[in-house]
Amino acid sequence: METKRIVIKDRKNIKDEELAEAAAVLRSGGLVAFPTETVYGLGGNALDEDAARKIYAAKGRPSDNPLIAHISCAADLAPLVKEIPMAGRKLMEAFWPGPLTMIFPKSGRVPYGTTGGLDTVAVRMPDDPVAGRLIALAGVPVAAPSANTSGRPSPTTADHVWQDMNGRIDMIIDGGPVGIGVESTIVDVSSPVPSVLRPGAITMEMLREVLGEVTIDPAILGPMKEDIRPKAPGMKYRHYAPRAELTLVEAVEDETAGCEAGRYEAAGYEAAGCETAGYEAVRGQERVGCGGQMRDGQVERMVGKVRELAHEKLIQGCQVGIICTDESRSCYTEGTVRSIGARKSQESVAHNLYAVLREFDDLKVEYIFSESFSEDHLGQAIMNRLSKAAGYKIVRV
Repeated sequence: METKRIVIKDRKNIKDEELAEAAAVLRSGGLVAFPTETVYGLGGNALDEDAARKIYAAKGRPSDNPLIAHISCAADLAPLVKEIPMAGRKLMEAFWPGPLTMIFPKSGRVPYGTTGGLDTVAVRMPDDPVAGRLIALAGVPVAAPSANTSGRPSPTTADHVWQDMNGRIDMIIDGGPVGIGVESTIVDVSSPVPSVLRPGAITMEMLREVLGEVTIDPAILGPMKEDIRPKAPGMKYRHYAPRAELTLVEAVEDETAGCEAGRYEAAGYEAAGCETAGYEAVRGQERVGCGGQMRDGQVERMVGKVRELAHEKLIQGCQVGIICTDESRSCYTEGTVRSIGARKSQESVAHNLYAVLREFDDLKVEYIFSESFSEDHLGQAIMNRLSKAAGYKIVRV
């Protein structure tokens, strides 16, 4: 199969003729990769069981892993579901269009091939001009998991999609890099108390502000048993993973640690005030800059352990990658070091996460050691993706 690539010239002024061919491909049962605000999606007609089978085949994805149906307007939801609970209505009003997927009891129109055999359906209305216009032109709900081969880091650029899907699908729409960089939050509103099945940019704090009581599915916190059918994408199987063996180094809370801040000037360190939003822990002639909720002792231990583990593999002659932050970059002098963003900016970390993991694949790194992040707000999604990418191989210090 020859995969056609279409480049959107101006995302703020999209012409229907740019997307007309892609919309026709979707209506006829073909597959089209397209950008959303989260990651690139691999789209097929959500009401066409054959299209669902093509998606599973192109990705190499287990068929019990449900697909998310994407719609272009709220009115498109009703035909796909048996009912819209009050919690769903509240979340639609607050966060649609946007990076929120909701689980509803499915209607008879939605085939089991799309839902992974479940009596529920996952639905999202993306907040992206290309995605929204494409779905509207297609005239059908579009089932769209991330446009990568199953298990790999999700694509955040059209080049990432091309690496995985060239020759497997009909078309790729190049709309430039995505904004958020991690997949949508998934909330099950089909149960009496809404439950988060996958964390994302719509955070637990935001959900509770709208709904009050919201629970967390235990599958978020660790690996799911093999005999359990996943309720939503990303729950059961290994996801987001680079080819290298990834180890996540996590610093446990140190109640005795204080906050010692410093600012490095050309000739040395000059004392500065301590801020709750960020601090700099000084170790000899190195500086570890640490934002967020971690104390200096935590970050010092974490950085030290990453360096130790990386050094052990390097002296064995292995190719080693290190994931750090802008603040701690200067602490690492060995291995292939990549900053994932500023620790004080969870948005930058989420945006860069998959691109860094994919770069390590391109560099044929054998082992990756990553710093961890606080699990408040968007940090919960970041740590969820890193933990699953590592296969829950976590070293705590």
